Amino acid sequence: MKTMKVDTEIISQQTIKPASPTPGRLRHYTLSLIDQITPQIFMPFCVFYPQDRRANLSNLERCDRIKKSLSEVLILFYPLARRVKENLYIDCNDEGVLYAESKANCQLSEFLENPILAELDKCLPYELVDVNELALAIQVTIFNCGGMVIGLIFNHKVSDACSFFFFLNSWAAIARGISDIQIPRFEFATLFPPETSPIFVPTRGKHKIVIKRFVFDASSIVALRAKYSTDNNSNANPRPTRVEALSAFIWSRYLATIQPEQDPNKIYAVFHAANLRIRLDPPLSEQYFGNMSLSTASVVSWDSEIGFDCIIIPARDALLKVDKNYVKEFQENGGQMKFLKENMEKLKKGEGVTLAFTSLCRFPVYEADFGWGKPVWVGSAKLFNKNVVTFLDTKSGNGIEAWINLEEEEMAKFEVDKELLLYVSSGKVDV
Repeated sequence: MKTMKVDTEIISQQTIKPASPTPGRLRHYTLSLIDQITPQIFMPFCVFYPQDRRANLSNLERCDRIKKSLSEVLILFYPLARRVKENLYIDCNDEGVLYAESKANCQLSEFLENPILAELDKCLPYELVDVNELALAIQVTIFNCGGMVIGLIFNHKVSDACSFFFFLNSWAAIARGISDIQIPRFEFATLFPPETSPIFVPTRGKHKIVIKRFVFDASSIVALRAKYSTDNNSNANPRPTRVEALSAFIWSRYLATIQPEQDPNKIYAVFHAANLRIRLDPPLSEQYFGNMSLSTASVVSWDSEIGFDCIIIPARDALLKVDKNYVKEFQENGGQMKFLKENMEKLKKGEGVTLAFTSLCRFPVYEADFGWGKPVWVGSAKLFNKNVVTFLDTKSGNGIEAWINLEEEEMAKFEVDKELLLYVSSGKVDV
C-alpha cells in the first residue's frame, strides 16, 4: 500500500494570549495531588480537516477564525495559557499559547491513504522530548489541496484526556459562534490537596520507541468478543466489552511474541486508566478540569489463552474497585503508586512484563467542528513511554484503532504476528 512522507515548512509563529486578562484572584492555580503524580510529558493530538466546502472560507480566513476563537476560549480555560511551576502550581500570568502555521508538500488524501505515524511529528509545534513549562501549544498545517491539520500538544500535568476534549470542543464551538459554553470548574485541588514535600513521580525510560496503528473493524471486534467470552453462567457479564476483548487479545499476542515461555520470577501486570469523575458518588461532571484519571494495576496470569479468567476478570475487578472507597485509599496510601513503589526494583531490572491501556472510545474525538465540518480523521503520535496502548474509535464508530507504543525490537516481532494480523484490517482512512 502506498505511503506518503510529508515535508513541512513553518511559515509563521506567534503567541496567542487570552482576549482579556486573568483576574488577580486567579493568578495562582494550585495543582492537585493527581496532577503532581502525573509525569510532565506532552500528549499529542492531530485533527484533520478536508478543504472547506461548507462555509466557503479561504485558509487565511480559517486560520484567523482559529486564532480569534483560541484567544476567546483561553479566557475560560485560563491555566492553558500559563506555565507550570515546580510541580506545585501554574503561574497564571497570561503569557499565552504558542501558535504556529506551516504548509505541507502533499495532498491530504495522499497522506491518509496509509498514514506514516512518524510523520505526524511534523504537524506538531514541538518535539515531544522538548518538555517545558508550557501547558499547551498548537500548529496548523495546510496541505496543497487546502486540507488542514490542527496539531496540539498539551501538558499532561495540566489535564487528562477528558479535560482536553472538553477544551477542544469548547474552542470549536466558540469558533462556530456559539456563546452558551459550559464553564470549566478548577476544583480538583480541593478534592485532592497537593503535597508540599517531594513525592514519587514515575519517570520516562530511555528507550527507542516505535508507534504502530492497528485497525480492528466491527467484524473482528465481534469475533474477539466471542473468543474471550465465558460459558460460566454464574458470571453476570459473560461477554467482554469491546475494550476488554481488544485488551485481552493484544496482551495475549504481546506475550506470545515477547514472552513465549513463562518466567516465574517476573511480574505480569496490566494497567487500565480509569476516569474517576464517573465513578464517584455522586459523579462529577466533565466540567471539572484537570487530571481525574488514575491507572488500576492488575496482576494477571501468564497463561493468556485462558482469556476470560486470566485477563478479563482481574482487569474488570480492578476497575470495579475504583469508587469513593478507592479514592479514599488513594488519598491515604497512594493507590497504584503503592504498587509501583513495591515493584519498582523488579520493573527497573526488567523483571516485569506490562502493558498500559487507555481507552478514548466513546470520547467526543470527532466532534470538533470549527465551522467547516467535523474531522475526517484524528490521531496521536509517538509517545516516549513504552508499552502503552491507546484505543480510539474509527470515524464510523464501528471499529477501533489501537495505537501501540513498543520498543523497536519488540514491535518488529509483534507487528508480524500471524494471529494478530488475522484480525487487523487496512489502515486506509476514508476521507
